Amino acid sequence: RIGSGYLADKIGGIRTLLVGSLAQGFALVFYLFFDSLTSLYLISAMFGLFQGGIVPSYAIIVREAMPASEAATRVGIVIFASVFGMSFGGWVSGVIFDATGSYAAAFANGVAWNALNVGIVLTLLIRSRMNAVKTEPGFAT
Repeated sequence: RIGSGYLADKIGGIRTLLVGSLAQGFALVFYLFFDSLTSLYLISAMFGLFQGGIVPSYAIIVREAMPASEAATRVGIVIFASVFGMSFGGWVSGVIFDATGSYAAAFANGVAWNALNVGIVLTLLIRSRMNAVKTEPGFAT
């Protein structure tokens, strides 16, 4: 989290979320190729480090995008949605495992959701760049 905070100070919240999401997806892919207990622990540690840096970036993104008077409410909503998504994802992965008898399908589900997340983050990044260009002095609308 400290490293992600440092990174966010240098490149901003959305870019930090993108880096963390890509790193998290990278870790998720490893689950598909390894099946020993040792690899489970190592990959889980890597995944946890990346995920632990993602959640704090939400507060930074909200603060960058919203007025201070709205930040607390919006951060609460975003963190609630994040925790709900993580809980639901864990439950769905269990259901997938029960239905298929394979962790590979459950981890593939996680990779797919992470890809959707990266797509959303890229959209936010593009929108923030477009808004920054529109607010520059001399920009003709």
